[in-house]
Amino acid sequence: MSGPNGDPNIPIDDGIINDEDQLEDEEYEAINSMLDQINSYLDNLEDRNDSLNGKLHELLESNRQARQEFRAQLLGSQNQEEQCSADGDDSSTGKEYLNKDNGDCK
Repeated sequence: MSGPNGDPNIPIDDGIINDEDQLEDEEYEAINSMLDQINSYLDNLEDRNDSLNGKLHELLESNRQARQEFRAQLLGSQNQEEQCSADGDDSSTGKEYLNKDNGDCK
């Protein structure tokens, strides 16, 4: 009789676990141990993912604050330059500029 793939002398039921066949307790323990290891690895991976996610949110918030501070500085320096222009202090050079060190118009 040929097997399921046409191989000669291989019974069709060979290698199939029937209801009357039972796995040994050692095999169940080995499977449970492997599942416990997999579960442990997945828990560890989830913890790392949560940690990275938290660090990413902290980095994004820090970046957002730095951008807001930078914008505030830019707007502040633009406002000071506009005030200097509005004051109309024409010096010998004929140009007005903002002294970056102390924010005074010269």
